[in-house]
Amino acid sequence: MTDDRTNPTTEPDHDDLPLPDYDHLPVGTLAHRVRQLDAGGLEKILAYERAHGSRVPVLTVLEQRLDELREGAQPSGGDPDAAPSQDGTRHGSKASPQTAAEPSPPDRFQQTSSQPRG
Repeated sequence: MTDDRTNPTTEPDHDDLPLPDYDHLPVGTLAHRVRQLDAGGLEKILAYERAHGSRVPVLTVLEQRLDELREGAQPSGGDPDAAPSQDGTRHGSKASPQTAAEPSPPDRFQQTSSQPRG
């Protein structure tokens, strides 16, 4: 029995992957990015993912696309070297003290709990 992880035909080198910086792609953009790949390119990424991360959501996306290609879908156009857009990241919030809401009055319980009852 052979170990698939040592077989060079099943585990491509990171530099041989058809998507640059594959390991750094957000899972949410992966489905879009793999649409440009043919079955051979997708199989390389699948083998790499199985050997390294084996992330279920990623494997699901890759396997579904490979099934689509086998059923006759065609790779879409696109530049595999194009970096994903970084617009709308969580960093750099537009909130500031000038745009913050006014402080609200304390709860009624807090206003009356320290006052003696008559």
